[in-house]
Formats: sequence, C-alpha cells, structure tokens
Amino acid sequence: MMFYDSVGPNPRVVRMFAAERGIELNKTKVDLRGGENRQAPYLSKNPSGQLPCLELDDGTVLAEITAICEYLDEIGPAGKTLIGSNAQERAVTRMWVRRIDLNILEPMANGFRFAEGLKLFEPRIRVMPQAAADLKALAQEKLTWLDGLIAGREFVCGNRMTLADILLFVFLDFAAGVGQPINQDNRNVVALYERMKARASAAA
Repeated sequence: MMFYDSVGPNPRVVRMFAAERGIELNKTKVDLRGGENRQAPYLSKNPSGQLPCLELDDGTVLAEITAICEYLDEIGPAGKTLIGSNAQERAVTRMWVRRIDLNILEPMANGFRFAEGLKLFEPRIRVMPQAAADLKALAQEKLTWLDGLIAGREFVCGNRMTLADILLFVFLDFAAGVGQPINQDNRNVVALYERMKARASAAA
C-alpha cells in the first residue's frame, strides 16, 4: 500500500488511526500548499484532488478518511478495533462519526477555509467568506451539544476509543491553531481532548 500524505487534519486522522492499530504505512508526501494535489499525476489517483488517499497493492484507491480508516481497521492486527467488534458497536461508532463530522467538523473546517485559509482555498474551491463566522459559531454550538452528551464517558462511544475520538481530537487540535480555540467551558470535550493528546499516536 501507499499512503499519499500531506499537511492538514485529514491525513493526520489516518496517521493517528494507523498508529493506534499498529499499522506501518508506506508514505509519499504531496505538496498541498503548492497545489500538487490539484494537478496530474495525483488527480489520476484521486480525481477529487483531495488528500489523503490510500493506494492498495492492486491499484484500488481509497480517498475518504472514514473509508480508509475502516479498511485499515479490518486489515489490522486481530484483537483490537477502533470501529467495533460487533454489529451494534460498529453502528454506534458510525453514528457518532457522522454526527461529529457533519455537525462539527464540516462547519469548523469551512469556517477556516473561508476565513484564515481563504488565500489558499479561493483559487481551488467555491468560498463563502460571508459565511465563515456563522460556520464557526455553528461548530461551537454543536461542540457544546456534544459536551453534554458525553458527560461521564471516557470516550465518545463510552469506554472504548474509536474513530470518533480521533476525528474530534485531530480537528479540535487543528482548529485551535487557526482561530477556533476550544471553549474551556465544555469540560467534557476538553477532558477528552487532553486524554487523546496524551496518547503516543497523537504525534503521528
């Protein structure tokens, strides 16, 4: 396999997930800031021009981080899973991944793209600078919503760490550096963030 890596939170999610699953990824760097991901030959791997992607040995390319992580979970060493060991656990993980992705990470990321990241993204995607502040506010509102739901839990899905925790941690860590600091009043989210930050995989 070959992992097409770059700066940014999305590739880091996969790197952290792989580290937690004990999978060593062969990596090649793609210059996102320089726009290499929007040009040939990378576009032949991932026509959406987004990063990261994972090319399998037979030439199949996986290009969405949740799909990549689920694939790695299935092929990784036995005895540990970050998705779930049965149908119910997997469904619960996927439910929380989707809630976090759509309600928090998407508005958070677009808030960055349309404001602090505007110069980088303006030539590449449709940007809506007028929406940036509202998107950031929406992400914060949903983080407060999540904070109440995870009270008393070690992780988002209870006592087991999953992809949901990795997604949330990585994007919170990224956002804090680009004008969207963690609201310290959300004590459950802050505590979860600190637990994830202390893991060796956070350095991946």
